Amino acid sequence: MEKREFSPSDKLLLNFDQALRTLFGRPQVTERPNPAGPLPEAELSKSERDHIGRLMRINHTGEVCAQALYQGQALTARDPAVRKSMERSAAEENDHLDWCEQRVEQLGGRLSLLNPFWYAGSFALGTVAGIAGDKWSLGFVAETEKQVEGHLDEHLGQVPVRDRRTRAILEQMKKDEIEHGQKAVDHGGAKLPGPVRALMQATAKIMTKSVYRI
Repeated sequence: MEKREFSPSDKLLLNFDQALRTLFGRPQVTERPNPAGPLPEAELSKSERDHIGRLMRINHTGEVCAQALYQGQALTARDPAVRKSMERSAAEENDHLDWCEQRVEQLGGRLSLLNPFWYAGSFALGTVAGIAGDKWSLGFVAETEKQVEGHLDEHLGQVPVRDRRTRAILEQMKKDEIEHGQKAVDHGGAKLPGPVRALMQATAKIMTKSVYRI
């Protein structure tokens, strides 16, 4: 059976559907199970549950941003192999999105009210990066994943060792982010200029601080 070629309008509709799933529904996940599934729930104080829930809310919003970035980049990627790679990475980021949402709910928290704002901004950035060319788009992915890896390390340092469910999710996410970043480099991603990397770090700080509260 021949693979269907989607028109630009088809791709926009598909991206709109993906945005709705990401923000208001259940994302389309891969075949992978939630790494926290078989693990027992830890005994946590109310303050610990609240803090960890907020950390996982930040990670959920980070995955909302990642989903939007990948969708915007895949929409404008020139090389079919690059587009396919980004689409697979986006699917795996959907797993993270689903796992984080489940954990937030288990901890009695809620998702950020700012998610639509961060999705729109990230989609715009991803689209611009894609238009700039595949090497810059891939470089953007590589730098994003590198910074996300650092944030996950920070969160792992704040989650008690006995909270094995949260730690299992964060550790699998970290492993995936490293793989996604390396994949982007292997496909020819260019190292971004220092000012761009600094701006990305500053934006990430704004996101984490605002989402922790709202």
